Amino acid sequence: MNKPILAIDIGSTKICAIIGEIEDGQMEIAGHGISRSQGIKKGAISNIELASKSIKIAVDDAKRVAGINPTSAIISISGAYVKSLPSSGVVNIPHQEISINEINRAMQTALYNANIPNEFEILHVLPYKFKIDEQDFIEDPNGMNASRMEVDTHIIMTGKSNLGNLKKAVHAAGIEISKVVLSGYASSLALLSKNDRDRGVAVIDLGGHTSNLIIHVGNSIQYNDFLSVGSNHITNDLSIALHTPLDVAEQLKISKGSLLETEGGEVRLSIIGDDHNLNLVSLDIVQNIIYSRMEETLVILDGLLKKSGLRDQLGAGIILTGGMTLIDGTRELAQALIPNIPIRIGQPTNINNISESLNSPEFSTVIGLLEYESGKHTEYELESSKTMLHSKEYKPKESLQDIANPQNISLTNKPKISVSTPTYNDEKKNDIDLFRDLSQEPKKNQNNPLDNFMDWAKKIF
Repeated sequence: MNKPILAIDIGSTKICAIIGEIEDGQMEIAGHGISRSQGIKKGAISNIELASKSIKIAVDDAKRVAGINPTSAIISISGAYVKSLPSSGVVNIPHQEISINEINRAMQTALYNANIPNEFEILHVLPYKFKIDEQDFIEDPNGMNASRMEVDTHIIMTGKSNLGNLKKAVHAAGIEISKVVLSGYASSLALLSKNDRDRGVAVIDLGGHTSNLIIHVGNSIQYNDFLSVGSNHITNDLSIALHTPLDVAEQLKISKGSLLETEGGEVRLSIIGDDHNLNLVSLDIVQNIIYSRMEETLVILDGLLKKSGLRDQLGAGIILTGGMTLIDGTRELAQALIPNIPIRIGQPTNINNISESLNSPEFSTVIGLLEYESGKHTEYELESSKTMLHSKEYKPKESLQDIANPQNISLTNKPKISVSTPTYNDEKKNDIDLFRDLSQEPKKNQNNPLDNFMDWAKKIF
C-alpha cells in the first residue's frame, strides 16, 4: 500500500486537512477535516497557540474519517508574504550528452547566481526555459546532445520569520512538515491540463483575505503576485453598509449574493446593537455592494496581468478558482472587465472518490498539495532543501572518454563477476592433470585439418 499523504491548506478563513492515497496512478481521498481559522490574518500567523489549535482540529477530523495516522504533512503558504526574482544558469557539457547531473548543475548555478537576501528562504526554483547551444525553447533537455546548456528560472522565496512562525504552529499541532508549497502554485497543479501549460495560462485564486495570481508560460511558472483583497472584504462591506453583524453579512453573501440581474426583493436583517428590531433591505442594494468590491478586485488583478508582461501569451486564458468564485456571475463579470481573453471557473480534476463537498473551487489549493506530493510538481524544480525533483530514472552512462580510458570508469559501472573457489569434493570430481604430457594423448584423425590445428594449439598453449 502506498504511503498516505497528509496535506494542510492554512488559509485566513478556514483550514482544510486532507489525507490521500495513490491507487493505480490515481489519487483517492481517504478523509478530510475543516476548521475555522484562528490566529491567522492575511495568510500569516498572528497567534501561534490559536493557529495550532485550529490546525489540530482539522487534522484530527481527517485522521478520524480516514482511519490513518500520518505524522508529517505538506502545507501551503500564502502568496502575501513571498517574493520572486528571475535567475539563469549556464553550464558546459563535457561529454556532449545532457544527463540529470548536468541539469542539476545548471539549476544549482541559477540558484547560486541569484541575489537572495539573508532574511529570506527559498521555497521553489522553477525552470521555465531551457536552451542548448543555439536551440531555444527546449521542453526537456535530458538525453540530448549539446556542448552548452542554459536555464532560465523563476525563484520564489519567503521571509524566514514568517516561515518559522508557520512551522511552529504546525509543530505545536503535533505534525512534522515534509514540504512547504506556495498556495497559488498548488492551486495550479490541481487545475491545469497539459494543453493549458503548453499554451500559457493564468490562475487567479480568489480567497478569503487575499487573491493570488500565477502565470504559467513555458515549462513552469514565470510570474506570481498577490492582492490583499478577498471574499471577506465583501462580508465587511455588507456589514458596514447594512449595519448588520458579520455572521449575518456572511450568510447574506452566501445565500443571496449574486452579480447577475435579479428580480429584486427584500430581506430582513439583524441590526448591530439591537436585539429586538430587524432592518428591511433591498436585494438590489446587496447586489450593488458585492458588485462594487468584485469589480475593484478584478480590475486590480487585470493590472497585475499587464504588469507581468505576459498577458499576450495566455493562449489558454484565465482560470478563476477559490471560494470567492462561488458568487453567481463571477465569470461573467470577469469576462466583461477583461475582454479578449477566455475565462473559466476551475475546480480540481484527476481525483477519485472525492466527495461533493470537496469538488469545489475553494479546495483547489489543498488538492494541489496532494498532487505536488504525489510527484506532479514542475520537472527539475529545486525545492527548499535545494534538492532537484524529477521523474527520471538515473542510469549512469559510459562516455567515449571513459571507454578510451578504462581506468576512468567507476567500479560501480563495471559488470559484476562471480568468482568461486572449488571445494575439496570438486577437486576430486574434476581430477585433471594440468601438466600431463600432451604427446602421449591418443591422436585424432590426422587427415582432418581442424583437428590438426586444435592439436597444434594445445601444444603451444
